[in-house]
Amino acid sequence: MTKQLIAVMATGLALMAATPAFAQQGGSTVTAATTQGPILAFSVSEEVRSRPDQATVGAGVTTTAPTAVEAMRLNATAMDKLIAAAKARGIKAEDIQTSGISLSPQYDYNNQGNGQPPRFLGYQVSNSVRATTSKIADIGPLLDALVAAGGTNIDGPSFGMKDPDAQLVGARGTAIKAAEAKAADYARLAGFRGAELVSISEGGSFGGPPPPAPPMVRMQAMDAKATPVEPGRVSNTLTLNFQYRLVK
Repeated sequence: MTKQLIAVMATGLALMAATPAFAQQGGSTVTAATTQGPILAFSVSEEVRSRPDQATVGAGVTTTAPTAVEAMRLNATAMDKLIAAAKARGIKAEDIQTSGISLSPQYDYNNQGNGQPPRFLGYQVSNSVRATTSKIADIGPLLDALVAAGGTNIDGPSFGMKDPDAQLVGARGTAIKAAEAKAADYARLAGFRGAELVSISEGGSFGGPPPPAPPMVRMQAMDAKATPVEPGRVSNTLTLNFQYRLVK
């Protein structure tokens, strides 16, 4: 009976019985094994870093006018120029998507301290789009073109992969080999002959969720070289969850 008792002490690892019966010994949890042998459960993670093959940028225009109708009209005209500039840089229409339109009244509150009501200034409209491109080297010139076309709000770029799962093909094999070695090591240390694979499940994340877009910033076009943009690398993490049965 004593040979069928395994104490679980490693972080992220558990030895679980198919039909558990628990006992406390000296503050440690001991799990009783069945005749089939105890179950060893753990996870293996592999990170793959690659040069991104696509990027997304956000651009928009903010306009103000005395009336809501005029503010919307001015904004629509400005956005047409902005979208045309994106298309002129090779962005396909299906890769341009409106991400937000807002209309709000604007007031001057500077005189409120004198008991005066806020002064109405007009209506402000903000409209923004997000454009996705595979031309990584063209991101800097694209941003400059959007600003030159009248863009007042720019955010991004955010980099990613068109097919993140394709990165993980080799990582799966590496993770499985690492799991086999780890299970065999635990079996040896625990006095068992070997370990038989019971189940595998997969989870993962692409670079951690994408970072939130930075606050919208106002920019001015300047006669200068193209805005420098460094794509770096993006990471894709594969996590496989394993269960092995330890066998005598």
